[in-house]
Amino acid sequence: MADAGNGVPHGPALRIDKFLWFTRLAKSRSVAQKMAEDGHIRVNGRRIERAHAPVRSGDLITFPHPAGVRVVRVVQLPGRRGPAPEAQSCYEELKLGH
Repeated sequence: MADAGNGVPHGPALRIDKFLWFTRLAKSRSVAQKMAEDGHIRVNGRRIERAHAPVRSGDLITFPHPAGVRVVRVVQLPGRRGPAPEAQSCYEELKLGH
């Protein structure tokens, strides 16, 4: 009952580790889980420390990547880990200003 009326958006959601794996932003689900549990991921600016944190359409996800920090906006939730073009249609890459 503590969550009632706290402004948390409702609607379809997917675990952050599954989203990163399904969209091929993480090499494996275990890599995505470790990134989340180590606190390396932010969703809408809030640090995530659990792999089961929910992600919804419209959310901004910030995470480290070998090429630097990546920021993506969730466009739609994937239903599976499909081919790369299908995976890429689920998010929009945002460029960081320098």
